[in-house]
Amino acid sequence: MERKIAEILAELCGVESEEIEPDLQLFEEGLLDSFAAIQLVLALEEAFGVSLDMASLPRERIATPAAIAALIREKRK
Repeated sequence: MERKIAEILAELCGVESEEIEPDLQLFEEGLLDSFAAIQLVLALEEAFGVSLDMASLPRERIATPAAIAALIREKRK
């Protein structure tokens, strides 16, 4: 799962997937903005078959790859 998340982020952020570390602060590093966050949520929903409500999703839940992985695990239960 973490590898797929890194691949999605790399494509959205225009970086190599090897550069995506689990604790990388995506917003603070300027890799994600509000538009890219929407694209990320849509890509995650498609890739992992989960439903994520962007309106009630705190930014902290998608702030790092590790946080994203935890969110996906939680939604898959």
